[in-house]
Amino acid sequence: MNDDLTPNEDPTASEADPFAEALASLEAAAASDDDLAAALTAPVPEPEIEIEIEDEIVFGGDEDLVDVVEEAPVPKRAESPFDRPGRWYVVHTYAGYENKVKQNLASRVRSMAVEEKIFEVVIPMEDVIEFKGGAKRVVQKKLYPGYLYIRIDLDDDSWYVVRNTPGVTGFVGSGARPVPLSRREVEEILGVAVEEDGVAVPEKKMRPRLAYDNGEQVRVVNGPFADFNGIISDIDIDRSKLKVLVNIFGRETPVELEFGDVAKL
Repeated sequence: MNDDLTPNEDPTASEADPFAEALASLEAAAASDDDLAAALTAPVPEPEIEIEIEDEIVFGGDEDLVDVVEEAPVPKRAESPFDRPGRWYVVHTYAGYENKVKQNLASRVRSMAVEEKIFEVVIPMEDVIEFKGGAKRVVQKKLYPGYLYIRIDLDDDSWYVVRNTPGVTGFVGSGARPVPLSRREVEEILGVAVEEDGVAVPEKKMRPRLAYDNGEQVRVVNGPFADFNGIISDIDIDRSKLKVLVNIFGRETPVELEFGDVAKL
């Protein structure tokens, strides 16, 4: 009998293996991680969404309808004068004889039977706002005094008819051959008509006629400064206003006046 054994010890028991316990803990943790990864990567089922469709609305005629606002029709541009037969040329005449030359040329076209080559003769005009005697009026003025615009199929015969019309001094252009106008030049001078109710109405441009220059002396004819003389220091075309330096008590005072409030000295 071994006296070293105590009465309560089990001779078959062995000491616990710390490495085995650690390995078991690691295996358990790995299994837990695999379960977590599988749970995270598993597809999530989409929820079923029920859509309720409202009853269809049918207008029976008594319901209020939304008013539809129709846009105003855009004026339709008529044919450009540039697109008519022939080409446009400029003819120089004696100043003040434009109307007479136009009549003479029309007579020569008929008498020499060249209507199929010389189609149209135009004296460009514009509406001008004039101020006279304190009143404003609209008058027609020649846009380019001393010039005619002629639409012509130019050859030797038509050139001869125009060039030898009394009052004509020649065609405008460089060299011996006349130079026709471009589309932009024709439409800027003659304009493009606009159709209104099926009728072609020519475009018109109105502008104040500038009868004065900066630094010019004028007399005030209307308002509290009537009969005073002054010097124009500024011209506002858009507002039809003048700024005049009026001498009041020996000092020049700027006064804003209408175009019709002053007159040339």
